[in-house]
Amino acid sequence: MEYNYILASVPEYFTMQPIVAVPSFICADAFNKFLPFCTGFAAGCMIWMVIAEVLPDAFKEASPTPVASAATISVAFMEALSTLFQNLSHDYNSQDASGYFVSLLFGLGPLLGGIVLVAFAHAFSLQHALLMGAASGIAFVLGGWRPVQLLLSSKMGFIPLVFLLAAGAAFVHVSSSSILKLAGRKKTSSVSLPTVNSFPVSVLTLQSFLSCGAVALHALAEGLALGVAAPKAYGLGQHMVLPVSLHGLPRGAAVASCIYGATASLPASLAAAALIGFMGPTSAIGAILAGIDYSGLDHVMVFACGGLLPSFGRIVKRAASLDTRKGSCGFIFGVGFATLCLTCTKLVCLHTPYCNSAPEAVR
Repeated sequence: MEYNYILASVPEYFTMQPIVAVPSFICADAFNKFLPFCTGFAAGCMIWMVIAEVLPDAFKEASPTPVASAATISVAFMEALSTLFQNLSHDYNSQDASGYFVSLLFGLGPLLGGIVLVAFAHAFSLQHALLMGAASGIAFVLGGWRPVQLLLSSKMGFIPLVFLLAAGAAFVHVSSSSILKLAGRKKTSSVSLPTVNSFPVSVLTLQSFLSCGAVALHALAEGLALGVAAPKAYGLGQHMVLPVSLHGLPRGAAVASCIYGATASLPASLAAAALIGFMGPTSAIGAILAGIDYSGLDHVMVFACGGLLPSFGRIVKRAASLDTRKGSCGFIFGVGFATLCLTCTKLVCLHTPYCNSAPEAVR
């Protein structure tokens, strides 16, 4: 009976729908002036529900600090999303759309570098001293590659270059020293800090994480340059993937080697490489949204390169204290690996048109 009633009411529904649509449109047009008041009323109801229902339940399950942090992050995320949609709707063009797509591919290089390094280290059971030496060698090449290029091409004078390198080194050194001192006051013993996840965070392990922070700063600076170049890439920018991936391989390998050598944790090292790979696309998309050009980015890049030197200076000292011979071999291996990857990037850019849209970003 119920099924027959539904079938009988279908023609009536389709008959009434056009008839009701006309007065509905008239009413909607008539009440259009009240729409701001209605949306404001709905917003007020949502705010009241958050204050009266959601927040009290959250405070029952967690302390005020994480609740406030989560609320702040959610508001910042919604504001960023709103800004992104406004830019896409008002200033949309095909170049920016291609730039967003290309920017997402910039994280492949570091992730692949981390996977290769971790697989190699796990397969051959490489010692911690060798891995830390390799990370330091890669970092020193990354820190010196772009400044040497700028100096040899006369795009930056010697004194400004040295000043920016020293400023970056001083900034990272002061920041990391302050964090290490703060952690030293809170440590539970002379060696280890409170456990995080499954492994104890020692002071030496914390130094490794801080060194990865310096690599993240380098990735952010390089991502700005790639973000300037990405909208200019022809097609969907897939031709930029090869040189950019080659350029990012050493960065992911350095981070994965540093974390794996300090923690012997495969998930932690792969997560660190993935996170570093995420830095480049984030910075590139920010550059596209801000509409910046390449002027001044070389100075930012040299500043970030300077930050790599003091961070991994501590790591190479740690590697030498564990095993001088293996640490030295790892350092030489890291220098060779990073030089090979960056030289291959240079050759690809010189003999193919892949870098035409990003001559200053990956050469």
